[in-house]
Order: sequence, then structure tokens, then C-alpha cells
Amino acid sequence: MRVVIAEDNALLREGLVLLLTSAGHEVVAVAGSGPEVLPALLAHRPDVAVLDVRMPPGFRDEGLRAALAARAAIPGLPVLVLSQYVEESYAAELLGGGASGVGYLLKDRVGRVDEFLDALDRVAAGGTALDPEVVTELLTRRRDSPLDSLTPREREVLKLMAEGLDNTTISKTLVLSDSAVSKHIGNVFTKLGLPPTDSGHRRVLAVLAYLNKGL
Repeated sequence: MRVVIAEDNALLREGLVLLLTSAGHEVVAVAGSGPEVLPALLAHRPDVAVLDVRMPPGFRDEGLRAALAARAAIPGLPVLVLSQYVEESYAAELLGGGASGVGYLLKDRVGRVDEFLDALDRVAAGGTALDPEVVTELLTRRRDSPLDSLTPREREVLKLMAEGLDNTTISKTLVLSDSAVSKHIGNVFTKLGLPPTDSGHRRVLAVLAYLNKGL
């Protein structure tokens, strides 16, 4: 997999390079400031971009802006955004362009190597990877919506679906049978007015699109 990394912290940047190359990926370019990001992405057109949200010179949203501009220039470019904190507005803006091939993780998640690499693979394949804390924040902020009609268990299932987990993983995580998980998922789709489907990422994208309407 060809990867472009944009991260101003030199230690974390080099750590990401080492981690990804050790996992068999090719880091084709690195960027240490906001203005470097878009040219690198357009020049190399990677399989996936790993971008910090806040980068020099302004340390505001330079990485995110570059990601959005790159996805406009290269439709479908997979982007995995890293952030120090849960910043709801950034997550909403990233998802607002369509949730296919996007991820939003807290930087702490990078230290959990298997989880990080799994999220990178899902994003590169056109799926979605949202940090559990980000999903919790999105769910918590929604009020006066059909989400209020979900049972606690259905909300747990929805949260795991939004993180990109499949039925089998949800079953193991919640210690439920496969049939129980399928039933909860069916209830979630019914209450949210979404067409039921088990076709992998499509259901995740539908849920995220629904959540994004209220952000």
C-alpha cells in the first residue's frame, strides 16, 4: 500500500514511517506543514493518506483542509485523519463530503498498533474508521431525533457499526449471538428509517450519513 504521511511532530512522523514500512507498506512522501500536504498528495496519488488535523503554520485545520481539497481533486482518495482531541466540527466536515474511505482517529490510537493498522486497511479499502470516542461524541450530541427511541443495547450496536465493525466482531464484543446482533441491527435501521442491509460498508456509510445530518 502506498501512503503519504502529513504530521508536523517529527518523532510521531518518523514513528509512523517505521510502523508502516515494518507492516509492509510504502511511504511515498511525508509532509511537515500544511502547504506541503496537497502538492504531495497530488504528485503521488497514494492509496491512502494519513494526516494530522492541525499543522503549521497556523496549527488550526491545515491538515483537514488539505484532505478535503485532495478528495475534491482526487475523488475517493482514502484519508485517515489523526487528531489530539475529539473535535466534532472537524469530524463533521470530513464526513460531510461522504463517508466512503475516511477515518478519524485520536492519536492515542496509533499506539495500539493492530487497531491502527486495521483502521488504515479499512479506510484504504473504501470503508470507514471512526475512533470510539468520536462516535460517542456524535451520538451524545444528537437530541430530539429517532436516536432517542433506540434501546441502550441498540445504541451500543449502532456505535460499533459506526466504528466499522462487522456482525461477528460486534457479537464477540457484546457477547451476543449472531442472530441477536442481526435483530438489533434490523431494529436500528427500522427506527432510523434506513433500508436494512448487511452489505458491509454500505450499512456503515448509511448510519454515518444519518448521524452527520444533525452535526
